[in-house]
Amino acid sequence: MAGPTKIAVIGAGLIGPRHAETVAVDPCAVLFAIVDLAPAGAELAKRLKVPYYKSIAELLEGPEKPDGAIICTPNHTHVAVGLQLVQAGVNILVEKPVSTDIKSGAELVRTAERLGVQVLVGHHRRFNSYIQATKHALNAGKIGDPVAINGIWATYKPIDYFDSPAEWRRTQTGGVVLINLIHEIDLMHYLLGPITKVYAEPTPSRRGFDAEEGFAMTLRFKSGAVGSFLVSDNAPSPHNFEAGTGENPLIPRTGKDFYRLLGSEGTLSVPDMTITSYRGSTAKSWHAPMITEAFDVDMKIPFALQLEHFIKVIKGQEQASCSGAEGLAALVVCNAIKDSLQTGQPVMIEPSTYGS
Repeated sequence: MAGPTKIAVIGAGLIGPRHAETVAVDPCAVLFAIVDLAPAGAELAKRLKVPYYKSIAELLEGPEKPDGAIICTPNHTHVAVGLQLVQAGVNILVEKPVSTDIKSGAELVRTAERLGVQVLVGHHRRFNSYIQATKHALNAGKIGDPVAINGIWATYKPIDYFDSPAEWRRTQTGGVVLINLIHEIDLMHYLLGPITKVYAEPTPSRRGFDAEEGFAMTLRFKSGAVGSFLVSDNAPSPHNFEAGTGENPLIPRTGKDFYRLLGSEGTLSVPDMTITSYRGSTAKSWHAPMITEAFDVDMKIPFALQLEHFIKVIKGQEQASCSGAEGLAALVVCNAIKDSLQTGQPVMIEPSTYGS
């Protein structure tokens, strides 16, 4: 494929403009169009000086089609929008979650595979410099064999976050599991491998919406490692990925830790990127002094790195970092967490059977 890659952005809500602006400044891409029925779509297209369409059908009626499209519509529309595009031969990057149910998500992935079209899922945090550094440290054995992870994602979402035109965030598809925790699940898969068991206890609901607000959960990984995680979108806290890394310009950076990875030889704290161990001591014992080593991270913009990767996947230069199947694996775990919240029981998981 010669020349810049033509990318359309579908949806101009909360995350669509960030994607569109990233495409607009990438030297290897051309922002082909903005698609959104709402007035915000026309306003974004006008600001970025690109064509505007009210529907996917209008987009596909033109003499040219985009090489790829980034889907930023509400969660429950991802599959319907994605099917329209892949059936027209357009490669897609779908904002997480890839779908709100496994059956329809599997249909999208299988349809794309049959037609030879790429489906990537927008777990952009895989491209975050802190996560890349964490992955490198684990692969290099900096903390030995992973034993456990302790994580927290907690913040306070104001009530207008749930107001029109985003009332869907009040429903079961708009809770903290599918909007926020699914990122953490994907990162834990990326860092530690498949999750095979979950158990979750809900926090008190104070908004009164159908959407869950938070919970405490335990995890077991296929490797034998275990994990614990606290989640809440209704509790003021500096401990969350966005605030910790400063990745999202709309959320003030705190630098506070959100992951602690325990290994047989030490503990890694993220995002302060410190490893605490007995390295240099004559004996590995709680009686021996511990040392703390910190390493620097060269922070880059993950949205830009994700777009660069998407373009290379479209051109056949790289394999998808987070494929449709991997996106579904995270969704399987999220569904299991929802089941555990409803039943009060642990749930076993077979991620490889997402399509059954």
